[in-house]
Amino acid sequence: MSANRAVVGPEVVSRRHFAAISYLRAFVTLLVLGHHAALAYHPFGPPAPPASLLAQPRWWPAFPILDSQRWTGFAAFVGFNDIFFMALMFFLSGLFVWHSLERKGAGQFVRDRALRLGIPFLVAAALIAPLAYYPTYLQTGASGVAGFWTQWSALGNWPAGPAWFVWVLLAFDIVAAGLMMLKPSWGTSIGQLSAGSEQHPIRFFGSLVALSAAAYVPLAVIFNPLAWAAFGPFFFQTSRILHYFVYFLLGAGVGAYGLQRGLLASGGKLARRWLFWSIAAFFAFAIASGIGIATITAHPGSRLWEIMSDLTFALSCAASSFAFLAVFVHFTQTPGKIFDSLSNNAYGMYLVHYAFVSWLQYSLLKAALPAIAKGSIVFVATVALSWITVAALRKIPAVARVI
Repeated sequence: MSANRAVVGPEVVSRRHFAAISYLRAFVTLLVLGHHAALAYHPFGPPAPPASLLAQPRWWPAFPILDSQRWTGFAAFVGFNDIFFMALMFFLSGLFVWHSLERKGAGQFVRDRALRLGIPFLVAAALIAPLAYYPTYLQTGASGVAGFWTQWSALGNWPAGPAWFVWVLLAFDIVAAGLMMLKPSWGTSIGQLSAGSEQHPIRFFGSLVALSAAAYVPLAVIFNPLAWAAFGPFFFQTSRILHYFVYFLLGAGVGAYGLQRGLLASGGKLARRWLFWSIAAFFAFAIASGIGIATITAHPGSRLWEIMSDLTFALSCAASSFAFLAVFVHFTQTPGKIFDSLSNNAYGMYLVHYAFVSWLQYSLLKAALPAIAKGSIVFVATVALSWITVAALRKIPAVARVI
């Protein structure tokens, strides 16, 4: 790759485009770290730690540590993140899938993705997750590795923490490779949705909202929006799995159509109107939050209000995703060393951060500090420790080839 250009299949993509996408992926990773750092201080989190890892309901996989200090502001931060950031991660992950499939072929593509995603998932699930959840066990009042293992092995599954994203992405990649074998032009066919989006992004936005709502709303009604499914270490959000798949496929379509001439064109209307999309994202989130709160508090059990809440979820997710895409494509001009380092290490940081988060939260339980201070300390320390750890690990050639 030259300093200014990179070849992806038949398309030549500017370094600026790569930087914008890479920096946005790194930024969303930081949001993930901040999200998890804040959960211990969420005002609507579980009121108390579990009596044991086996006690029901099992909220601890999502809230490993619960602090008595809470802050209302974290509810808005966590709620905003939860609506869009994983969907956007799947969209970004899909952008270069099509050209990678064309260049490598389905078999080599799957082998490469298994190396880059499968091995890290196994390591994160087998090592990082138990290390991250051991402080949860300590907060129950118990201690000792033997006792932890006794409860852990009796769970009936193996909580993998945030690594769920990695195995789901691998599954989506395998499906994408299978689709290529069945329909070799599927990427370019989906890419036609991006036609004209350089000057008319609202059309693609409408398609994204409609398709993601069609994928999300029925499952949210059937299973409820908070439901998770699990078998062994393979966890996924039951109501959102097809919603995420839509984002992944549409990301692949945008990449297949061309980053230079489609939705993410640097001179396109999406990038030029970044302020409009930012304001739209704010109002869409406000609407989704208002209807969601009303559904829970004033209209519990109302199917109509549940559907309205699910529809506004899809709207807010798309609006926030568009806003961040617009901002990063518009403002990313030239690469910088710090941002390059962050983007190069972001994947590894995602994999290892959960252990740092939970141990830092556990260490601050008795500290006489307000929740916002504790959350800020946990976030900053997690970023620093994860960044340093991954940068050091990536000096090992075998590790660098994977992450």
